[in-house]
Amino acid sequence: MTDRYAKSRDLFARAQNSIAAGVNSGIRKMEQPVPLYFSHGSGPRAWDVDGNEYIDFQIGQGALLYGHAPAGMAEAIGEQAKKGTHWAAQCELEIEVAERLLKLMPGAELVRFNNSATEVVLSAFRLARAHTGKPLILKFEGAYHGWADEGLVGFAPPADKWGDEENPSRLHPSQGVIPEVLGTFVVARWNDPAHLRRLVDHHRGQIAAIVFEPVMCNTCCMEPVPGLISTIRELCDRDGMLMIADETITGFRFAPGGAQEYLGFTPDLTILGKAIGGGVPFAALVGKKSAMQKIIDGTVVHAGTLNANPLCLASSKWCLDHVIEMGSDHPKVVFDLGKQLMAGLRALADKYGIPMRPQGPGPAFHAVMLKPGAEEGPVTEYRDYVRRHDGPRWAHLRICLLEQGVRAIERGLWFISLAHRQQDIDDALAKADAAFAKHAAEWKAA
Repeated sequence: MTDRYAKSRDLFARAQNSIAAGVNSGIRKMEQPVPLYFSHGSGPRAWDVDGNEYIDFQIGQGALLYGHAPAGMAEAIGEQAKKGTHWAAQCELEIEVAERLLKLMPGAELVRFNNSATEVVLSAFRLARAHTGKPLILKFEGAYHGWADEGLVGFAPPADKWGDEENPSRLHPSQGVIPEVLGTFVVARWNDPAHLRRLVDHHRGQIAAIVFEPVMCNTCCMEPVPGLISTIRELCDRDGMLMIADETITGFRFAPGGAQEYLGFTPDLTILGKAIGGGVPFAALVGKKSAMQKIIDGTVVHAGTLNANPLCLASSKWCLDHVIEMGSDHPKVVFDLGKQLMAGLRALADKYGIPMRPQGPGPAFHAVMLKPGAEEGPVTEYRDYVRRHDGPRWAHLRICLLEQGVRAIERGLWFISLAHRQQDIDDALAKADAAFAKHAAEWKAA
């Protein structure tokens, strides 16, 4: 039988002679049956080095909101490259991008730029501690806020180390972390406002900020229950904590002003990454002037040689103008297409007796694969997800989908881009039918 991934396998083997573990981000090694190598993309489609074509719902881990190689972006970057790739100084582009962000984001008054959302997270935490004079950051169990020492606390603890429900453990999935960092965090369970209130009261006077994904997309795709966001805002106002919205994934995807516009709240600081640059390394910290004051007066250090790089600014300006020009058409199209895809996948799951239950708003959603005997209904928090989601079975179905030319993220997340059209959804569901049939015929639980 011909190996449809032969060139990717050869390149991966070659890479291990020069690149640690053969990849440049640990999560990429998770891809089965082999980490894929790509040659080019166009709109919602991508082609690997073996010539396999995919309708792409991974879409650069969400960074490619505008699709692969969108018309106009390359020209914008190329024109800037002819003028200069790096100044380590100022250019007018950074003001133009900042002004667009203030126009789009609710309550935004000032901006600072970085090269990745991980950097912005560290900046936001440092700023919050300096602003309040308090040592602790409260985050939610299962939430991912970058790969640094601080961003991964409480991200994916194994079930035997969860801790009790009132005091989730503050574990880190990586070795080499400064142990004292773990003690600067409080971990709460997502989607339990009463529990959150008790935890904040227990640590009252010590918490500098509450950080959260408005829709938790890095673990499943869990929207906030009624009252959660308003409770976060109330507690932050009551105790002088900063409300930090991590919109690395949700920014510009759920509304021109991000999930905060979609859900109707105004944070003190917002973390933006991925779609803000459309695939280039670019990120931003956006917030209220009062929350930014320590950066303004220089008592909090925020620096970086490549901050506000002109190539990234040129790309971001193009991206933001694209969102602005769409007006009321965005995000209606991605919501509609996402919901159609979810409904179609659920219909195929029912047709073949597969316990897959897509959940999420539509622009992003997760393919929850229920374990045998698991209860029906939405997954609302990390522990519920671990108990109910059948990771190995989803991995098998994902490979079947990949073989048919439909690509989703390894952990089960799907993204709709602005480049997807009705025909792409129809094509994906037609290909998925064959994939679901193969999975149903082949799957055997271990």
